Amino acid sequence: MKAFKLIIVFFISLHNINAQKNIKDKLLEIAIIDEKVMMPMRDGIRLSTDIYRPKSNKKVPIIFSRTPYNFNTWQNEKEEFRTMERAYEAINHGYAYVVQNERGRYFSEGEWDILGIPLTDGYDAFSWMSKQAWSNGKIGTLGCSSTAEWQMAVAALDHPSHAAMVPQGFGAGIGTVGEYFEQGNWYRGGAEQLLFPSWLYSVEHDKFKPRIPEGASQEDLIRISRFYDLAPENPPVDWAESFKHLPLQDLLKNVNGKKEIFDKMIKRKPNNKEWFRGGLYHDSMDFGVPSFWFVSWYDVSVSPNLALFNHVRKMAKEKNVRDNQYLVIAPTLHCGYSRATENTIVGERSMGDARLNYEDQIYAWFDYLLKGEDNNFKKDTPKVQYFTMGKNIWQASDTWPPEKAIMKTLYLRSNGSANSRLGDGTLSFKKDKRGKTSDTFLYDPMNPIESYGGGVCCTGNAVQGGSFDQQKMEENENILVYTSEPFSEGVEVTGFIESTLYLSSDVKDTDLTIKLIDVYPDGTAYNLDETIQRVRYREGYDKEVFMDKGEVYEVSLTPMATSNFFKKGHSVRIEVSSSNFPRFARNLNTGGNNYDEIKSVIAKNRIHHSTNYSSNIRLPFVYN
Repeated sequence: MKAFKLIIVFFISLHNINAQKNIKDKLLEIAIIDEKVMMPMRDGIRLSTDIYRPKSNKKVPIIFSRTPYNFNTWQNEKEEFRTMERAYEAINHGYAYVVQNERGRYFSEGEWDILGIPLTDGYDAFSWMSKQAWSNGKIGTLGCSSTAEWQMAVAALDHPSHAAMVPQGFGAGIGTVGEYFEQGNWYRGGAEQLLFPSWLYSVEHDKFKPRIPEGASQEDLIRISRFYDLAPENPPVDWAESFKHLPLQDLLKNVNGKKEIFDKMIKRKPNNKEWFRGGLYHDSMDFGVPSFWFVSWYDVSVSPNLALFNHVRKMAKEKNVRDNQYLVIAPTLHCGYSRATENTIVGERSMGDARLNYEDQIYAWFDYLLKGEDNNFKKDTPKVQYFTMGKNIWQASDTWPPEKAIMKTLYLRSNGSANSRLGDGTLSFKKDKRGKTSDTFLYDPMNPIESYGGGVCCTGNAVQGGSFDQQKMEENENILVYTSEPFSEGVEVTGFIESTLYLSSDVKDTDLTIKLIDVYPDGTAYNLDETIQRVRYREGYDKEVFMDKGEVYEVSLTPMATSNFFKKGHSVRIEVSSSNFPRFARNLNTGGNNYDEIKSVIAKNRIHHSTNYSSNIRLPFVYN
């Protein structure tokens, strides 16, 4: 059996090698490849750039990706194949493909910063590319995750050549976007998202890294790139264990990771002015570029993504920009659009055939805006294409949420024992009119509720993203579970989900978490979305307001989002607790800084749902 497995691995490897060789040979037939072009920025720093363009004298538009990731096509076979595939697709569609490392990354000069300093690098790159003899002066930007983050702020600069964008799996930016204040995905509801220490560990270069001498020629850079990749090979880390380390500020130090950027950022409160010094978008900026946005239901920032799409459609000064914003929401994990199949499984839940002609639509978009083709893109493409889970179909709308969505309120109710799914917690369209009803649970930061599925990114082995049966999790007495009656007929819920909880506690500060669930008739409970709110920020992120023991406080959590069809016999459920770890950092409940503490306090938290304190969740029901 072992020998058989080795044979299978050998043939898979051989197939991959042949595929890479095939794409490289095909690319060389049609492309002029110019590697390690050192593109100058206004301050003299040069950024390493690879250019792939058609073998013709025709001026062509450019698809541009700027990235912090490695694309050395000689040392990294996986990235080589991916880069060449993208270049081959672009050239076959009549474009040049240009990929560039951010400053301070790999062969690019300068110092790197996670927030993209300076913003002008993107503008300068557009100016350089638009002046090349082979360029028609039109540039479209394309990329997912960190290769998308920089696009929104550069769009605010409104470079005349920057004609179209396709940002995918992006963060909403810095400051307020709609009801979100996430600071580039660092926070959600004022709680740190722990994707960043593990992501920084894997990508951040050490200050003692080998450096190419200033002024190195293109010829020298091409030659040495065959021998030196400049990519760090970090020792593997068991993040499921490492995330438990306290104090939080020493998390990277504990795994011998480079910690300078993390050390600074973990100490920043949500309203720190330093967030605004970098190259990320914030809502005081204008927005000057038509955009085709791609979002995933099980991504780390789906709700802020949707809020940014709405913000641009409403607030962009130019009508042409407002009218040229399009959106796709796929039932996939982070940057997983093209991995949808005829039987797409996300976690444990089948989404059925979730395929979409992504490439065709993206190139039709670019053809329309970069080539000026009258290709009926606007006529054929809905403003919003979204996948409805449960029905497992693609749907279309002119707005997000769909105009037909009607918000309905479900109220939390119980006889005081909503602890676990075996308790008596219910969701009802009728308020609990009894005088003093509530449910109590304990939150021990040293024994938190563990993350199980959901919208995650970059956490290594600590959290597997997607939709999973939550029944086992819901046996925990420190999770309050509220479930509606089974629906007598199928009901679609599509849009933002809002929630307000009334909390009293015996500690100064704690967190509140909610998870939205689709419960099947056999009890299977699939998670749809989740959110969190650090209670000290319940009145806004510009101040901290702590609790007095026993007082009742209204806490509105950051909105969730989904599109899910609850079939006949299904129920909607929410889980309420105070931790979702390690997706979000634990609140130690002391009211202190949290990041520099090692001791915690066990909180006794009470959720009220009486006449005066009607804790509730508001769902967007869509009726056809």
